[in-house]
Amino acid sequence: MTTSSTGPLAGIRVVELNGIGPGPHACMMMADLGADVVTVMRPGELATQVDGWAHITRRGRTVVEANLKSDEGLAQVRDLISKADVLVEGFRPGVTERMGLGPDECLELNPRLVYARMTGWGQHGPLSQTAGHDLNYISLTGHLNATARKGERPVPPLNLVGDFGGGSMFLIQGILAAIIERATSGKGQVIDAAMTDGASVLGQFQWAMRARGQWSDVAGTNMLDTGFPFYDVYTCSDGKFMAVGCLEPQFYAEFTRILGIDGDEVPGQFDTDRWDELREIIAARFATKTRDEWAEQFYGTDACTTPVLSYTEALSHPHITARETFVEVAGDIGPSPAPRFSRTPANPVPAAPPREVTDINQVWG
Repeated sequence: MTTSSTGPLAGIRVVELNGIGPGPHACMMMADLGADVVTVMRPGELATQVDGWAHITRRGRTVVEANLKSDEGLAQVRDLISKADVLVEGFRPGVTERMGLGPDECLELNPRLVYARMTGWGQHGPLSQTAGHDLNYISLTGHLNATARKGERPVPPLNLVGDFGGGSMFLIQGILAAIIERATSGKGQVIDAAMTDGASVLGQFQWAMRARGQWSDVAGTNMLDTGFPFYDVYTCSDGKFMAVGCLEPQFYAEFTRILGIDGDEVPGQFDTDRWDELREIIAARFATKTRDEWAEQFYGTDACTTPVLSYTEALSHPHITARETFVEVAGDIGPSPAPRFSRTPANPVPAAPPREVTDINQVWG
């Protein structure tokens, strides 16, 4: 069961129709911030997921099982929905309508309900009924093409841009905006959150630069895609890496001083005709020491240069540990709730989902 809440979303009730990816991730974050989230699974589904990867974004839930193909199961879930503030579903368009749990039915049952729909392609459009994953969504928005060095094939940026940046974050934005608007209108509404839409908005900076002729479709030639030699990753003598992001002249000056390449014979920061030479000079210097030796020299400076850490190494970095950015939950190490609140802090991260199914009739009275 979820624990009593004091976070900023305390008192907000959420029904989640079980899905994968950004929907559960969004519900995890709402639970972290105090919402009372109830996840509805199919009969027997919990037993197949609790020990596998699928549970990793399911902390902080009350988990119930209901047969949505039966009148009894539908009645139980409709009862939950009638008492909820938010419903989250991540099926293909039209699936919940066929279940008898579509927006029209649910808003008639509960006019204040925020009905949040999370899909990759959105509720309409030529691809709305086709399958896809993060990589497919960002490939059509231009982002995947941009994540490459010049002349090389794109490298998938994990599933951060589509699923979670363009998906769950925009789903939550829509939910919270609708809850705020409801305070004035007294009415709920439907949120159509599509990963293609959200991922596109994440690229506003690139689109604005493109409109001004400052961004090229040729990957690896721009300011933030390794095109600039002072915004790139370099290999050290031990085969590990340092990340360099000193765009501003004052930060670049600090970088070159610490690296030891601040002489008059070195190309200037924006001497673009000699950038290939500058990149070679920077690479040669980094190759003279180990990553940790360079990390020690750059630590705490304004050179915007940091070691590239593995997930395991990140756990012991002084800044990460000082902020308690990661916590242990039921034996798993994972991120702490974010952001931080001064008056209504997020709860200590509650336990992972229970192994036994909670009686749906006991939820919310």
